[in-house]
Amino acid sequence: MFEASPINYYQMVFMDIRMPVMNGLEAAKKIRTLNRADANEVVIVAMTANAFDEDVRASLDAGMNAHLSKPIEPEKLYECIEEYIH
Repeated sequence: MFEASPINYYQMVFMDIRMPVMNGLEAAKKIRTLNRADANEVVIVAMTANAFDEDVRASLDAGMNAHLSKPIEPEKLYECIEEYIH
């Protein structure tokens, strides 16, 4: 969806890690390598039940800006949005 969207259409992408066809880590890496002006600017946030330190590191290494563990705590979600969306 990101690749097919107009430039700067998305400000933030909430990415599930466990998805069919392509997992969230692969999808984030693909977004970051697209030849688009916004590919490195769009905020990507992992939303996953994977909550270990190595899971957080894998998300960040894949190019995500933040990692939120499920169940999502509303206050943490709002803080994340406020931090990245100006």
